[in-house]
Amino acid sequence: MTFKAQTKVPATYMRGGTSKGVFFAVSDLPKEAQTAGEYRDKLLLRVIGSPDPYGKHTDGMGGATSSTSKTVLLSKSEQADHDVDYLFGQVSIDKPFIDWSGNCGNLTAAVGSFAISNGLVDASQVPENGIAVVRIWQANIKKTIIANVPITNGEVQETGDFELDGVTFPAAEVKIEFVDPADGEGALLPSGKLVESLHVPEIGDFTVTMINAGIPTIFLNADELGYTGTELQDAINSDAEALLKFETIRAYGAKQMGLISDVAEALTRQHTPKIAFVSPAQDYVSSSGKAIRKEDIDLNVRALSMGKLHHAMMGTAAVAIGTAAAIPGTLINLAAGNGVANSHLEAVTFGHPSGTLKVGAKALQNSAQESDWSVDRVSMSRSARVLMEGNVRVPI
Repeated sequence: MTFKAQTKVPATYMRGGTSKGVFFAVSDLPKEAQTAGEYRDKLLLRVIGSPDPYGKHTDGMGGATSSTSKTVLLSKSEQADHDVDYLFGQVSIDKPFIDWSGNCGNLTAAVGSFAISNGLVDASQVPENGIAVVRIWQANIKKTIIANVPITNGEVQETGDFELDGVTFPAAEVKIEFVDPADGEGALLPSGKLVESLHVPEIGDFTVTMINAGIPTIFLNADELGYTGTELQDAINSDAEALLKFETIRAYGAKQMGLISDVAEALTRQHTPKIAFVSPAQDYVSSSGKAIRKEDIDLNVRALSMGKLHHAMMGTAAVAIGTAAAIPGTLINLAAGNGVANSHLEAVTFGHPSGTLKVGAKALQNSAQESDWSVDRVSMSRSARVLMEGNVRVPI
């Protein structure tokens, strides 16, 4: 029996923020994979090494975590006043499934760098030395993101002294701005409420803030779940009962947000919404052994991604955190104010399992209605680096 040779596909393996993934220029993909469909999904699944019942991604480029099972497709933008179109695929580890329903805020930090290095940005926009401003069209959620990419001697600068908790080594700082970050699928506050009750059969009733910013996110109070809000990954991810509980809450929350019509649909929408729990600022020791003092943070937040507690914080969830912090009366805002609403929180520093992150947002109340808010933009700093470039080989 003879078998076809592997297909070689030009690709770049990049870290962006606290995630990493395989980046492709759409024009470099096999012709059949240049449009959305089954062939493209099968190709990308095989690149990552999914589905893998062993949960290791031994035979692919994935890292067997939600932070490292990611693909990015980039092309010159078809949108006016934008440079690059960015499509993100979150690859399931153990199922033959790619979730195209949301963005990856961490990998966003690498999009501008890839676009410049691969000729997707007009050379006239790239200074010899300074900052290149790259306008990104996020195709999953149909939103604009601005990446401020440092340039040295005409090339993307990747090395530097900017430190990001959750990333081992320093690199160059990339400032990211999420413009009008309300998710494209609905209103900023889908129910019109800052805080509401979520009933989950056989589990309980929870006070929640549900918000569409960066990515649809459900925030809960840590104490209502029996947690302190300072937990690290193992405390949650080693508890199968807790993970099932979170996933059930997420499913009912997705339905209440109007993202799905039946809780069973949550199985095919693993990337969104995110679920997170919050608490007022407290001392704790991060996963790296770094002591985090409550005086240095405004609150603690822990978030789950693809069914597991994230080792740091998803960039899109950080957008949701910054947005919610800027709106008086949300659970994030109340936790940052130790139970008191604060109308002047244009930036917060929150603690996550790997350390801390600062995110800024400016909210505007559009009318006298309590929940009628909009957010102009949310900003944060990340870093990015090319890990490897060349070709991936795919037996498809």
